[in-house]
Parts: sequence; C-alpha cells; structure tokens
Amino acid sequence: MTPDIAARSISTIRALAMDTVQKANSGHPGLPLGMAPAAYLLSTRIMRHNPRDPQWKDRDRFILSAGHGSALQYVMLHLAGYDVSLEDLKAFRQWGSITPGHPERDLVHVTPGVEVTTGPLGQGFANGVGMAMAERFLRERFGSEVQDHHTYAIVSDGDLMEGIASEAASLAGHLRLGRLVYLYDDNDISLDGPTSLSFKEDVTGRFEAYGWHVEHVADVEDLTALEQAIDRAVRDEERPSLIRVRSIIGYPSPNKQGTSKAHGAPLGEDEVRLTKEAMGLDPDASFDVPADVAEHLGQVARGAALQAEWTAREAAWRGANPERAAHWDRAWAGRPLDGFDAALPPAWSKPGIATRVAGHEAMRAFAPFVPTMVGGAADLSESTKTEFPGGESEHFTATQAGRNVFWGVREHAMGAAVNGLAAHGGIVRPYGSTFMQFADYMRGAIRLSALMNLDVAWVFTHDSVALGEDGPTHQPVEHLAALRAIPNLTVIRPADEDETAEAWRVTLEQLEGPAALALSRQNVAVLGRGEGGVADASGLARGAYVLRDAQGARATVVGTGAEVGVALAAADLLAERGVPARVVSMPSWELFAAQDADYQEAVIPAELPSVAVEAGVTMGWERWVDTVVGIDRFGASAPGPVVLEQLGITPQAVVERVSTLLG
Repeated sequence: MTPDIAARSISTIRALAMDTVQKANSGHPGLPLGMAPAAYLLSTRIMRHNPRDPQWKDRDRFILSAGHGSALQYVMLHLAGYDVSLEDLKAFRQWGSITPGHPERDLVHVTPGVEVTTGPLGQGFANGVGMAMAERFLRERFGSEVQDHHTYAIVSDGDLMEGIASEAASLAGHLRLGRLVYLYDDNDISLDGPTSLSFKEDVTGRFEAYGWHVEHVADVEDLTALEQAIDRAVRDEERPSLIRVRSIIGYPSPNKQGTSKAHGAPLGEDEVRLTKEAMGLDPDASFDVPADVAEHLGQVARGAALQAEWTAREAAWRGANPERAAHWDRAWAGRPLDGFDAALPPAWSKPGIATRVAGHEAMRAFAPFVPTMVGGAADLSESTKTEFPGGESEHFTATQAGRNVFWGVREHAMGAAVNGLAAHGGIVRPYGSTFMQFADYMRGAIRLSALMNLDVAWVFTHDSVALGEDGPTHQPVEHLAALRAIPNLTVIRPADEDETAEAWRVTLEQLEGPAALALSRQNVAVLGRGEGGVADASGLARGAYVLRDAQGARATVVGTGAEVGVALAAADLLAERGVPARVVSMPSWELFAAQDADYQEAVIPAELPSVAVEAGVTMGWERWVDTVVGIDRFGASAPGPVVLEQLGITPQAVVERVSTLLG
C-alpha cells in the first residue's frame, strides 16, 4: 500500500458519501466525511470479513452506532464488494431501497453487512456488548477453532450522552469483554451546535473508571497512529477498549467543516464541488470510483481467503468433535435439541401456582435442551424466577461465560444487549427479565427487537395490580396495551401453569420474532384441566380457545392470565342465575389475530354478547368483545386481593356487565 492510494481511497469514500446524501437531498454528511479514514482502516486492514458471505459465523462484527452516518456504512459496503450497488447508493433514503436513512436489519431492508438497526443513539453501543458476550460464550462452549472474532463500532458524542451507553459500558467493563473495540468520533459537534452546550465530561476518565482500556488518537488522518491504537486494543484481552479519535466533522468541506451545518443536512451542490476540488477530485464527476481505488478497496479476495482458513479449521474440528458439532449446528439454527417437547410440561410442584413460578419450573425442565440459551434478570432473578439451574458454574462473569447473566439494575442496556446476543447468532432465544412496570425503561430496545424481528424473549412478571403492597409505582396497568401496540411483538399472558409451559414451547419452537411473556406474582386459580369440560392448554398456540363451553350459551366471557379464574367464577355465578356462558382463555391477541376468520368466529361468536376481564386498561379490547371489565386508572398500595376487589376485577363485576348486555 502506498500513501497515495490510501489518500485517494479515503477521498473517494468521502466523495461517494457526499454524492449519496446530496442525491437524496437528505441525510448526515458530517460523520461520513470526518470518519472516512477510520472506516477505511477497519474495512481494509483490521476487520476479518467476507463480502461474499455476510453471514460467515466467525466474521468480525461492525456496528455503526451513530446510525445517522449511514451513508458511510453503505459506501464502505459497496466498495468492499458487498451486494450494495452504486444504484443502491443513488436510492439512499428512498422507498423500498436497501439503503434507508439509518442502517436497518429487518424484513424489508435486507442490507448485506448491516448487523443491527441503529439510529436511536446508544442502542448500537449496547448491542455490541451483547455481541461480545455471545462471542465469548460460544468460544468457551465450542472452542476458538470455530469462534474467535472481535466486535467493532463507531460511536459518537450522542451515543455517549445516552444513559443506555453508560449502563452498557459499566456492564462491559465489569465482565471484561476484551473482544470489544469502539472508535469514538470525538468531533465536538452535535446537531444543536458545540457539544460544550451540554457535554463537558472527562470521557477518558469515565471509561477508565468503568474498567475500559482507553486510547487517544489526536488526528483521524494519522492512519499509523490509529492502526497502532486499534492493535493495542485488540491485544488487550482483559478489557473492552474505547479509542478516542479526534476528527473534524464535515472535513474537508471549505465552509462547513467543524460546524453543526455539516451534521444533519446535505452540503449543497456548490459546497460538494468545492470539497471535491479541495481533495483534488473532478468536481463535475458524480459517484465516481477510479479503477485502482476500486481494486484497492475491494475485499472479496481477502475475505474469501480469511474464510477459507476458518473453514479448514472448522472441518478439522468437526471431525474431532462430532457431538459438539451437532450442538453447534442446532445453536445456529436457533432451535432446541431433540427431546424438548417431551420435557414440557414438567411435573408441577402443585396446581394453582403463580405463573412466574410455573415459568421457573418450565425453564428448569427444558434447560438441557437449550444449552446455548443465555439471559437473566435486571437484579430481580429471585423475583422473576428466570435463572437456569447450575449455580455459580452457570454465572456469566468476568472469568467464565455461563448462561445466567446478572444484568444489574440496567433494564435498557439489558434489552439492547439481549438484542445483540440474538443478532450475533448461535444463541437460542436469549432473554431479559424484569417486572412488567419496568418494561418502560427498556421500551426502545423492545421496539427495536420487533423492528429487527429478532428471536428474543422478554419475560415480564408482576404483571398486574395484584402484586399488591408495592403500590402504583410498581403496578402495571397500561403496559399490556403498550406492548400490544408494538408491531411484530407477540405478547402472551398465560392463565396457569399449563398455559405457561405451552407459552414457552410456542416461543421456542413456533414463533419467529420477539415474544413477551406476562407472568403473575400471585398464585392463580386452579383451572381443573380435563375436568368439567375444561380444555387442555394446546389452544394457546392459536391465541385464544374455548376453555369451557356451556350448552345453549347466551354469552361469552373472555379472560387473560390470572383473570381467567375470574372469568370461570363469573360463569359459575351466571349459571346459578340460569345464564349459561362460554369461557374463553385469550393469552395472545397477536396469535389470535393470525388465525382465519372462521376460527375467530368459532371461538368468540359475533351473535353472542361478549365481555372480557383483564386487570389493565381497556383500550383495544373493542376489537374483540362488546365490553370489558378493566382498570382505567393507576393502582393502590394494599394487599393484592384488596386492590383487585376495590378496582372491580371481580366475578360479580363481570356478571353485572353480562346482565347489562343481555338486558
């Protein structure tokens, strides 16, 4: 490599990024211009990747956490040889393109080389922590012959301002994730103006306090210094690394470099011409890539050679470890081992237990069949009961990668790191758990799990006001509605132990995309499966099913979760009054909505008056029933049964509502 070809390559990257943003007349040119040398170095000299196989299991992962600079990533993918064409660059931010405004990994924007959806600042930072955790876990389980890579990211001032980044950085330092290398674009500019308007902290000192290895490169244009800093970071296996890279936003734009004007708007045709002239390029040429620069930046041959070396190692490893290789393949397929179905439901400790306890017993039963399922709770494992058996040997710590993660009181970072575990691959349905009320703290990550269609599980316990004395600050009322409002998220609220086991079975074997399980703190009613016409729990897979029917039914009573017991009790009271009623358990709106109209009508007939009962806000139930007994206010501090009675979640209230409908 000659300095001339490196300099011309970086200028070409900058020009293409400017052209991409200018063609769209929309976007953020400042970061692509300023950090082009860093992206050049990562793609051509540092990272192990193969443009012809973006899903190579042992590739280095790259995250553009500062997702507003997406033009830089798309340009680098194109130049490296990924299936991102010049026409794709010209379609930047246009309908249906694979080059949307922020990098996206979803069902619509399948952009080769984009690992995660970024844009909401801080999310990519925390995703990388999950990816580094996945790499360590798989390396320890299967060996460095098949898993031995790093996770790199470009992060911004905005990323570091977000609270989620602080949470994730603290966790990464605590776990000593040495395969994590972040380049911090330190350019002193935010959208509103100088970062000094709101940000004056000692970033170096902060990350050193977190337990990170910190480097400082005074000029991003100094490729030698930058490469040496990255090399030192890579060689530090005991600490994650932050390399503080001084750059000039919008460089070398003559009139806008170093200002917020270069941040979030196209430079303008005149300024693009001036910038190209400053770099010695033809100002009239657009989307131009000289042949020798294209050859230099192309990574197809290098990537193929790197992957071929790994393939040979993997083949030798497979020959020596056939059983481990079979487990490796199932892990990457994202499905449990054979025998999983037979393990569910487990032998229950007793009927009528809280569904959080049922969830714990189900997890203990299926644990041997999902050996690469990793997750934990946000400092609530004793309460949410989401820990796999194994004791300290299964803890994920600084010295071992077990399957039980102690996330600490870091709900948002937990959510984004779980997304990173899933996006990495090889981790079967990673999960995060907390009280349902605190889903609010991690909503950004939940939403992105749905946007990316990631196979993750969110386990939310203490799912209603029935948790009792902790009061309205801890009692969810609007949260089921809020979670159901997220597209592509399957919410499941099981009624008893059998539905809880079925919920886990459906989540691990049937669902694609994220699932949220809503589990009770309190014990639930004994439903008497198989007695008195009560159906088994297999109907959960269809979202709703007739739990108990009545000959000549005059009404339908629908319940979810713990309130299915209320629905059954109400039906008994109605029967005493000579009003036979059908009882429907409806654990999942989303699964029920996926059924055909004939099935939906068979379960909740339109000709029968219908009442639902659920200890949450009533919004949305009008889609399914005529009226609902719910809670459209905050809760109160008192024993759970008292709160439910005072707020009207009672069989009598359901009976009164049915009676009103029947006239």
